[in-house]
Amino acid sequence: MSTNKQSSIGKGYLQVYTGNGKGKTTAALGLAFRAMGGGLKTYIGQFMKGRAYSELNAAKIMSAYITIEQYGKKDFMRVKEHPDPEDVKIAQAGLVKAQKAMLSHKYDIIVLDEINTAHFFHLITLNEMVDFIKAKPDGVELIFTGRYAPQAVIDAADLVTEMVEVKHYYKKGTNSRQGIED
Repeated sequence: MSTNKQSSIGKGYLQVYTGNGKGKTTAALGLAFRAMGGGLKTYIGQFMKGRAYSELNAAKIMSAYITIEQYGKKDFMRVKEHPDPEDVKIAQAGLVKAQKAMLSHKYDIIVLDEINTAHFFHLITLNEMVDFIKAKPDGVELIFTGRYAPQAVIDAADLVTEMVEVKHYYKKGTNSRQGIED
């Protein structure tokens, strides 16, 4: 972990950013940016994401403090009763990488971006999510993002924020924009 920062985090908490509104990943990235200002290091594992998002470029600039790895294919996933075995394999391998990062003592903050959605898509089981939470060492802050946070994760969390969509320009036909949504 970052030198002498464990005391500033204390035991470390589980935060969950969920809901149908925009801003879950952005909130986690904002936390990583703020942490960087405090000398803390963040690992971000992005489930179900495999294409170039602007945060990847930003993380390269701030690579001494923020590491992002993606665990997904480039194409968009659709909800299915039985997911593509390749999607499951990628998500499972990502969960293993994220746990190694969490236990490595190199990072103060671990963000599992879209893990709640990966669970909803049957890529990650609830038991795997709960086991990951239980494996969190003291002094590490853990953040889960994504729609559809399971109740067991909400119950285990120390902080839960639900993003609620009140109005969205997508409904007027606006596509995602580089540097804003992509």
